[in-house]
Amino acid sequence: MTHILTRGPVRVIEPPPPDPRLVRFEELFTCHHDDVLRYFVRRLDIRADAADLVAETFLVAWRRLDDVPKGEILPWLYGVARRVLSNHRRGESRRHGLADRLRDDLRTAVPAPEPVSVEAAEVFQQLSDTDREVLSLAAWEGLDTTQLAAALGCSRNAAMVRLHRARRRLERLLDNTPAGAKS
Repeated sequence: MTHILTRGPVRVIEPPPPDPRLVRFEELFTCHHDDVLRYFVRRLDIRADAADLVAETFLVAWRRLDDVPKGEILPWLYGVARRVLSNHRRGESRRHGLADRLRDDLRTAVPAPEPVSVEAAEVFQQLSDTDREVLSLAAWEGLDTTQLAAALGCSRNAAMVRLHRARRRLERLLDNTPAGAKS
């Protein structure tokens, strides 16, 4: 009960009566939450998924509260949970199928890198990060000097100079290594 001080006689303001739908849902949730959670935990490997599906189940129950039978509530909730689980599994199957297709596409779209000798890889690692990036963009990604300039954020002439200098530094390093490293 709330008392509000006013001039004159004291008036008592009663809180509004609770929404009967809300009361019914809270009872339904309180009584059956653990049962529905156990239903999902027994059927799923990931406990976080179980919690999410419990929430989905009770969301359906809230939306369809007028359809919830007065007596046998738990079997009705299990029916909803079964359909929620079925939808979840279909979604997982679609996601896994999509991931498999993407992996297959990547295998065919991206060729395996050319084998490189260990010595050549070691020489390449001796270059600065900038030189390695310039050479990689040009050689591995196939960028021309205009595209290279855009990737590096510089003019075309600056990109040509950077590429030329990186190639010269790589040549010098390769000249100072045994003959087998130049592959």
